[in-house]
Amino acid sequence: MEYVNLGNTGLKVSRICLGCMTYGTPATGKLLPGRQAWALNEAESQPFLRQALDLGINFFDTANVYSGGDSEVVLGRFLKGNVRRESVVVATKVHSMMRDEPNGRGLSRKEILFELDESLRRLQTDYVDLYQTHRWDYETPIEETMEALHDVVKAGKVRYIGASSMYAWQFAKALYVAEKHGWTRFVSMQNHLNLLYREEEREMLPLCREEKIAVLPWSPLARGRLTRPWHGESTRRLETDAFGKSMYSRTEEADHKVVDRLGKVAEQRGVLRAQLALAWLLAKPGVTAPIVGATKPHHLQDAVAALSVAMTAEEIHALEEPYAPHPVLGFS
Repeated sequence: MEYVNLGNTGLKVSRICLGCMTYGTPATGKLLPGRQAWALNEAESQPFLRQALDLGINFFDTANVYSGGDSEVVLGRFLKGNVRRESVVVATKVHSMMRDEPNGRGLSRKEILFELDESLRRLQTDYVDLYQTHRWDYETPIEETMEALHDVVKAGKVRYIGASSMYAWQFAKALYVAEKHGWTRFVSMQNHLNLLYREEEREMLPLCREEKIAVLPWSPLARGRLTRPWHGESTRRLETDAFGKSMYSRTEEADHKVVDRLGKVAEQRGVLRAQLALAWLLAKPGVTAPIVGATKPHHLQDAVAALSVAMTAEEIHALEEPYAPHPVLGFS
């Protein structure tokens, strides 16, 4: 395993982060926010959390909304029983709807303070290493959000703060507001980036490089679409993941070409598609640690193997050449 600093901080994180959206409680019947039919229960999740530790992964990402909070419960219980708290980096997020009431979502001071305490309770810890805003809150002044986040850092409940999926101008405004008031700055950006969706290369990645912000791409394998031929074997997630379908179905012809090219280059290199797709992402300047989900033992093995795949400039060009511009996706 390789370890790098999280942006312009002294915190060391593994170059592969285990995403824990998959772990918690499978949804049955009507799907509620944060609950997925393809989620694994606690017993099914534990082998993957153990495998991550065995592979040297020290970085775990979840969110309060995943499985309605149960992802935090599963992760917290596992870490509590299997590792020293100081040896791992735990990241979670706040913003999404948690309660069907006026103040049950968002990034107001009230909601941040309440939801952080709820996350700490579920995670069985007294601090979060990286506390992230899950999306931009259009109904709360950014000054209110940044001051509340600064206060939870100064209270010792949070070590660092980060953000996820927003426009570059919004992220720049948040950084400016924090600097203007002497508040804690965001140190990371968790954004949507993979071979099928590269719109972040236009504005967000250059901004993060300039500001020394860690980049933690989510959906690095396009929800499995980069791991198999375009019309290959289906999975329960592909069949039931409505959010994934909304992101990748509107540009099917262009995406198909990228997937075909990935398969061709992977065959020439003698590596798996998943390994090559992650190697491309890891080679991109500024990328710190892709957030990888795992539901089969080889998923994390392939992710770690990608660290050893050195790509040539010609291979990178071959993978990028068929890409076509996409609508901006993933900000809501």
